[in-house]
Amino acid sequence: IYVKALLAALRTIGGIKAMAHITGGGLTENLPRVLPATAAARIDLAAVNVPAVFRWLAGLGAIEPGEMLRTFNCGVGMAVVVSAAHADEVTASLTASGESVATIGRIEERAGAPVVYDGVLALGQP
Repeated sequence: IYVKALLAALRTIGGIKAMAHITGGGLTENLPRVLPATAAARIDLAAVNVPAVFRWLAGLGAIEPGEMLRTFNCGVGMAVVVSAAHADEVTASLTASGESVATIGRIEERAGAPVVYDGVLALGQP
């Protein structure tokens, strides 16, 4: 569903390093697939706009935030790893194509887990 917007950005702007479609396995399992073994994704959970359906599901099923992040996309359908120098251009291109874009983290040298979460996922009542 993101192909047209991403192809437009890929064709006109440099700096896209990797893309991960966040499906079953959530951020926890999908992001490591596009990262080198020496890199980790540090995710700011406060920057993730969690749709009401995921808050409802977490509450109804008493699902812990870690399990939500491992199982569902929690509103992040695609992760695009972009060089800092091109981030604004890629954001503008994707936004112009009708996509909602949020900066949710950064790539850093891996010291442990391939995905590191900071903050708390907003799973309060919908």
